[in-house]
Amino acid sequence: MTRNKFMSAESAVAMIRDGSTVALIGGGGGLMEPTHVFRAISRKFQETGSPRNLDVIHALGIGDKKSEGMNHFAHKGLVRKVVGGHWVWSPRMQELARDNEIEAYVLPSGCVMQLYREIGGKRPGLFTHVGLGTFVDPRHQGGRMNDAAKDEMVELVNIGGQELLWYKSFPVDVAIIRGSFADADGNISLDQEAANIDVYAAALAAHNSGGIVIAQVRTAVDRNTLPARSVRVPGAIVDCVVVDPEQRMSYEIGYDPTISGEHRGPTPIEAVEELGVRTVVARRAHLELTDNSVINFGVGIGEGVAKIIASRGEVDRYYQTIEHGTYGGSLLVGLHFGFARSASAMIDGPSQFDFYSGGGLDVAFLGFGEIDAEGDVNVSKLGGLTVGPGGFMDIAQNARKVVFCGTFDTKGADIAIENGEINVRRPGQVRKLVRKVEQITYSGSQALKLGHEALLVTERAVFRLTDQGLVLTEVAPGIDIRRDILDQMDFAPLIPSTPVLMDPALFVQ
Repeated sequence: MTRNKFMSAESAVAMIRDGSTVALIGGGGGLMEPTHVFRAISRKFQETGSPRNLDVIHALGIGDKKSEGMNHFAHKGLVRKVVGGHWVWSPRMQELARDNEIEAYVLPSGCVMQLYREIGGKRPGLFTHVGLGTFVDPRHQGGRMNDAAKDEMVELVNIGGQELLWYKSFPVDVAIIRGSFADADGNISLDQEAANIDVYAAALAAHNSGGIVIAQVRTAVDRNTLPARSVRVPGAIVDCVVVDPEQRMSYEIGYDPTISGEHRGPTPIEAVEELGVRTVVARRAHLELTDNSVINFGVGIGEGVAKIIASRGEVDRYYQTIEHGTYGGSLLVGLHFGFARSASAMIDGPSQFDFYSGGGLDVAFLGFGEIDAEGDVNVSKLGGLTVGPGGFMDIAQNARKVVFCGTFDTKGADIAIENGEINVRRPGQVRKLVRKVEQITYSGSQALKLGHEALLVTERAVFRLTDQGLVLTEVAPGIDIRRDILDQMDFAPLIPSTPVLMDPALFVQ
């Protein structure tokens, strides 16, 4: 018998039935995104009204904040329910969630990837401490992000005297994955991709649920030409392959062998950023590093620490990691967060999150939307919009030290940095140090219980989390504590002693 699993995107999409549960893979900026298949689904729905009422689950944020990625699924009637780790790449899907046009849920990215693995192994679900005390804990919202969301996807259990969260298994009808090369038997190689993420785990979940696996690749190859070690998804669990010769590594990058890990090139030296509040925050956060630390950076100002490391030629002093499964190299930022040039290793996403969950990280540099007196942090729901934490929860809860990086307030702040001092000409209209966060993405009390260290670094001040609450420990030169800090907060921090002056060198170009 001669197999041939190649088919058109239209034929592959025709296999998706109404009401199916569909697992998607991909990351922001087009990382590992099966865009050609996504577009075919959107086009078929708009032309025929099918497939419709899909339950869609994705671990990472997928899209470009405009029209790609999850935006292809953001049509009223196409999806009934979305479980996403990160939502900001699709404003249209955020609007559907806000208006209760869909059931909206958020689960930590790592837990979604690991749950695929549990589903594939026919186990009842994922049992983990990740998420305790946060909005995914059923004692809070249970991961439900709007009034339309009613399902109990997470349950609190006690095993051997330990509280854990049970992320429940469910059948996956379809997995839509991506690779670089495929043969007619359906063997998939990821050799020219920027990461492995959760490709195999999602495919396994669908196949062992009795569902189908649709793979998109750029290149078809002859049988028996793919080296066995290059095949990351065996043909035995792939049902059909769609070839898109226009497939790109990202929306902006066609192909770069230093990003796929096939070759190493010289590490580009980052240009020193123009002095500003983000630079100041990143510089101060950078002081928390020690040689040989295993570290992670979140999207946003935390990426600035990665830029400092690159600009100072310090890449070899630390073990840099990305939740997508990448170690080392020169990390890309912004739209290309999750990509790295000349990486030292690439492993699967679920395994990377095993490493994080077990406490493998020494330091994590993460952003924050809101923080309150108890040290609870919110990055997952802001202004009523579903944001989602991505890998934030898996990382923040388990790193030995977390450095939350961000501006003191936002929207309309006018701040001047001159002569080694900072001058707040006009505070921001939106406060970020609030009486109570809108949603708990990071539990300060849980961190203290685990004996972890947490601090908040802003351009005006540094705070540390203690058993008594947030303590103001450092103040920027030129700052009036009462006018620029205390009067711009919704709670009073602890000030047991005179705060130390932040190093004036941080505020000089």
